[in-house]
Amino acid sequence: MTITIAKLQPILAIAAGVLILLRPQLLHYIVAAYLILVGLIGLGVFRALS
Repeated sequence: MTITIAKLQPILAIAAGVLILLRPQLLHYIVAAYLILVGLIGLGVFRALS
């Protein structure tokens, strides 16, 4: 199975949600990392690498 950009964002969202449920004190870091990754995906940074 190939993970495409369209499938990557929901996977990241689920992982972030689970981490926030398990460790609520990490909320700021998880949200910041998620927003940075979504921004990089939106700019096409990962497409340029492959």
